Amino acid sequence: MPATVETTPCLPGLSPVAGKPVLARFDGEMLSSDGGLLALREVEKRLGIAAQLAACIDDPRTPEGVQHGLDEIIRFRMLMIAAGYEDGNDADWLRNDPMFKLAMERLPEAGDLCSQATVSRTENLPGPRALLRMGLAMVEHYCASFRTVPNRVVLDIDDTFDAVHGAQQLCLFNAHHDEYGFQPIVVFDGDGRMVAAVLRPACRPKGTQIVKWLRRLIDAIRSHWPRTAIMLRGDSHYCTPEVLRFCRARRLDYIFGVAPTTTLRKHVIALEASTTARAQQAPGETIRRFKEFNDGAASWDRVERIIARVEAGPMGVDTRFIVTSLKAGSPRTLYQEIYCARGQAENHIKAWKTHLAADRTSCSRASANQMRLYLHIGAYWLMWSLRSLMPRRSRWRGIQFDTLRLRLIKLAARLETLKRSIRLHLPRSMPDQAILGYALARLPRLVI
Repeated sequence: MPATVETTPCLPGLSPVAGKPVLARFDGEMLSSDGGLLALREVEKRLGIAAQLAACIDDPRTPEGVQHGLDEIIRFRMLMIAAGYEDGNDADWLRNDPMFKLAMERLPEAGDLCSQATVSRTENLPGPRALLRMGLAMVEHYCASFRTVPNRVVLDIDDTFDAVHGAQQLCLFNAHHDEYGFQPIVVFDGDGRMVAAVLRPACRPKGTQIVKWLRRLIDAIRSHWPRTAIMLRGDSHYCTPEVLRFCRARRLDYIFGVAPTTTLRKHVIALEASTTARAQQAPGETIRRFKEFNDGAASWDRVERIIARVEAGPMGVDTRFIVTSLKAGSPRTLYQEIYCARGQAENHIKAWKTHLAADRTSCSRASANQMRLYLHIGAYWLMWSLRSLMPRRSRWRGIQFDTLRLRLIKLAARLETLKRSIRLHLPRSMPDQAILGYALARLPRLVI
């Protein structure tokens, strides 16, 4: 009896084009929609973040029965997040994707990668000590990302609301957002490198809590860079007596926003009146003026250098205050060029939270959600490092992570395993072939 070949039926309902019928079948072999994953694979191999995080966790499994190492599981999860698969459940159908197998140093025909259940067990594995070691490892990775020891670094500290929809540990109702959630504290440097993230309840942190966490962070950085000058930058949430006292004790420069008080406003009454008068004489224009004075809140140990920014225009008068330890610089320069630059931290948080779904903290245990934050930090480093390979003065250097993923990662690819090589067939019509080749050629420039 002759053998019969069963073919996949054509998709119905497709209209003809130029008089020719359109036939579409799901009969392609060794295909993937993430051909650009090979670039992230090379970035991760040079950074070694997965191995660093895995080394911080004690693996209780019997070595003889281990099929997927912790570093492999973490690497798989970070690549998933960077490629846009933020849900751990996606591992169940990505585990046999040929491109992900290739990124995990496996042949496309080899066994499947780890499942969602294995990923979840790994997320719940670290305890408090392991999580602390992982946080220190991320700081170590940050310090190692510089070719030479910097003379000065600027650290932007901020927090972001993370809504939850369950009974997770540490979740708290936040009246401002009218939701239950977390409010992690995150730190980036002035160039966008992510330094740390800590899970915490959705409430304003106390000064003592901020100092307790900052002490560990600064000590970790100082252990690598004992002579590097560090400046902290943040909004008024972090301008507490305890934080100011800590900065002076550790010889840290700082520039923080200050909540307006009656005492501070007394210094700018005349300036507000004169600025408003000027604005009235120039309808439609916005007038911005500055004033510097020394004062402080009753709870502060001493008076500080305060800078007031008064802005008057069609929308009325708006006054902002900042406090700084910097002695040099005009009030305008300190406010507009140094303090306002912290607004870039909002874009970094957006990239981490929105483009990499760092708010997917749906585990019931707080330790597992903290572990997820570290996984998303690792994914952030993959995307940030890939973007840093782009031409310095091109639009690619400031491109958003979701656009970078769409243009360079989400590529159709056909894999062909030959006797002596593995051949990848990427779309000939891809518009960004040159930039992908440029980035891969510059991989040796990444600091490892």
